[in-house]
Amino acid sequence: MCFKHSWCLSVDAETQERGRAPKAQKKKDGHAATPSGASGRRKPKPERRQQPLQKKTPMEAASPSAPAPSILTQVLGRGHFQKVGDSLSLRAGEPLELRCRGKVVHWRVPVYLEEEGEGRLRIRHFSQHSRLQLVNSTGADTGEYSCWARGCRDAACTEGEDRQGRTFIFFTDPEELFVPTENYYEVVQLRSHQPVLLPCQVTNPLAQVTLHREFPPEEVPVDGTDISFDVKKGFTIHRPRASLAGSLFCLASLGGVRQISTKYMLIYINYPSSSPKPTIQASTASVLLGENFNVTCTVLSEPAIAVDFQWEYPGQKMGRPPYVSEWADVVRREGQAQQEAGSTLYVEEARAGDAGIYTCRATNLQGTGTATTRVYVTRRPRVSPAPS
Repeated sequence: MCFKHSWCLSVDAETQERGRAPKAQKKKDGHAATPSGASGRRKPKPERRQQPLQKKTPMEAASPSAPAPSILTQVLGRGHFQKVGDSLSLRAGEPLELRCRGKVVHWRVPVYLEEEGEGRLRIRHFSQHSRLQLVNSTGADTGEYSCWARGCRDAACTEGEDRQGRTFIFFTDPEELFVPTENYYEVVQLRSHQPVLLPCQVTNPLAQVTLHREFPPEEVPVDGTDISFDVKKGFTIHRPRASLAGSLFCLASLGGVRQISTKYMLIYINYPSSSPKPTIQASTASVLLGENFNVTCTVLSEPAIAVDFQWEYPGQKMGRPPYVSEWADVVRREGQAQQEAGSTLYVEEARAGDAGIYTCRATNLQGTGTATTRVYVTRRPRVSPAPS
């Protein structure tokens, strides 16, 4: 594509559209007037008097400001535009030119192009639209292209007038069925509480893609419920489980060509359903000077959930080091197996500075819970001498 005359082409196309606009409006008005006149000839006068009440004035008034089906179009040539659909397929190497209508336009392109900077990708803004041009396209440019346009009046942009256009563009390459990535292996956390995506994107929507395990070598069944495939995204594991952990990869087939994707090392993480709710209890609420005591913090959670404990205690101000022991046991509560994790803070030979608030903070992957208790330190009561 020649960029020398690109600006002129866009201006000419815009001028042609302005020239056609009055004709299109005239045709629309004439078409709207014909049924109205015919209806007037058929209906009696009493109904004519009611005609103003039946006019759809609000709809006609809102019609010019109603958002168009899409503000994003593909430029095919001089004065030739085509509204893009949900997806578009181009051959790798072909140029791409998109136009987005609006006064203030923002673009979003695949990350690969964002990192490349000014070069193959060129964006230029005009008074009524913005233009995106891509040259020397490759399969790596496959992805979603979208724009946002904000309506502005008198140089003032108001909220709530944003319009959006988007399309997913495949740059087909017979030698690269998968969108290239930098890493041969990619580590993916398989979290028990949320879906996970294996982003093996293809450059051709016609490619047949299956999911496989490396060791032992076998195909992973995709039923659309536990695991589903989207040609624009890859495989989504909706119900993660420990048995899926390991090395997985995608296999694409098209026209006798078979290729494998990046290998994904899935690590299963049993996520907690909520943040910890610790309980705290001191061995005694009031301790005598010089005596020992301890404070224990416990958390009930699902089995195999890691919980970290942190303490804040009055002795920190005196430089007392923490003496702490921790444990985790499986217990049964109401017929269900649960994990009881705990931490105990020991205080030896209590001093007056050990009196105060003891705070336990328990943290898991979902958040942190806090519990506090107060401990009093008292002096030994004075013993009066026995009477002689």
